[in-house]
Amino acid sequence: AEKHAGVSCVTASMDDIQFEEAARVGQIITIKAKVNRAFKTSMEVGIKVTVEDILTNVEKIVSVAYATYVAKPVGAGKIELEPVKLLSTEDHLEHSLAIERRRIRLGYEQVFQNLMQETNKEGTFEEEDAVSTDLTHVRSIELVQPPHANHHGNTFGGQIMAWMETVASISASRLCRSYPILKSVNMFKFWGPSIVGDRLVFNAIVNNTFQKSVEVGVRVEAYNCEEWIKDQARHINSAFLIFNAVNDKGELLTFPRIKP
Repeated sequence: AEKHAGVSCVTASMDDIQFEEAARVGQIITIKAKVNRAFKTSMEVGIKVTVEDILTNVEKIVSVAYATYVAKPVGAGKIELEPVKLLSTEDHLEHSLAIERRRIRLGYEQVFQNLMQETNKEGTFEEEDAVSTDLTHVRSIELVQPPHANHHGNTFGGQIMAWMETVASISASRLCRSYPILKSVNMFKFWGPSIVGDRLVFNAIVNNTFQKSVEVGVRVEAYNCEEWIKDQARHINSAFLIFNAVNDKGELLTFPRIKP
């Protein structure tokens, strides 16, 4: 992103991420990224992750993801990004699809707000033998240190995602009593930055189960020293993580129904 923009860039959001394969110790991971399309001050970057087994030379796709980056101008000036040079048929295809992904991305928030309003109007329905989600609530606190931050001093988005995955995995395991496997990350969006020295508070809880999968919601809040004393949180990130779980035979487990 910064190679294309020529200025500093920050991550604004990640599209839904699907994990097709699991990378294991000893395998080779290859990560390729390129700018698909520029939108004045923001751009879409496509990221492809593959894994190669050194014994069989078989290469498999782990994930294909799309991130939105925003260019940070120097001083009070404005910046307009240069169009992306399209060199291949694949470049043209990704360039066209990027505008459609952006349209869907921008519509997410409104759809989500509408669903929240409709849900609040409806009464809660509890099934027999449904399990309470109270025991799935997990809270964790992390201190942002220099290795956790990029060259701008902001916390790495990937580091925040890793911390989120940890608390979400613990939350899911309390329901399935097994080792959950992360399958996808949905609606991962940055609402604000965090920097070195901030305390990040992660709250995770199971939102719902869908027979063979479970959704865990994670909310991240940041505090500096003054905000910590005054208990004034900054909501910086939220996401929904989908997990599966398997038994000793590798068969998918069925999750119990839950009640709020």
